[in-house]
Amino acid sequence: MGSERRTRLSPEQRRAQLVALGVAFLADRPLDDLTIEELSERAEVSRALIFHYFGSRQGLHQAVVARAGDALLEATHPREELAAVERLRDTLRRIALFVRENRGTFFSLVRGVASGDPEVRVVVDRARDANAQRLREVFAELGVPASPLLDVALRSWVAFAEEVLIELAVDDDVDIDDIVGFLERSVQGVVSAVAL
Repeated sequence: MGSERRTRLSPEQRRAQLVALGVAFLADRPLDDLTIEELSERAEVSRALIFHYFGSRQGLHQAVVARAGDALLEATHPREELAAVERLRDTLRRIALFVRENRGTFFSLVRGVASGDPEVRVVVDRARDANAQRLREVFAELGVPASPLLDVALRSWVAFAEEVLIELAVDDDVDIDDIVGFLERSVQGVVSAVAL
């Protein structure tokens, strides 16, 4: 390390680096295992610096979960040029592929939040709400009228889809097309049940 020079990072770059290390941590370990000490070791910085940027372990968790959730939403943003049904299928495919490529992170977010702190849950719920809104837009284009029951059904379906993805997409054994087909049929079934 004698000849190695460290590049001085701006505060924004340092914080982004620390958050990225936290997200990378989730690939192999659950969120609850991410501590100030663990991150300071990985980043080779002092614990005080981690506290400076995040204030607490909960603040660190919130920032890491927010970034991981944003990454999922960015990677699976609907392709607006596609017709509603094709857009739904394409988005479901990209979500399943994202989960397969980022299995540890996805698992950690969905499973780790159940016992996590309320602020972290708010961050994850925001991502779930965004996915439910994407579904609302697809079904509105298909002529399904908005209703409180539809909102509850789609929000519940998102939680169902997370479970399906954890059980099926994290392993390479199940074909992505089979997962996408199942998810597509199930969301259409949920919406049909609302219309009855």
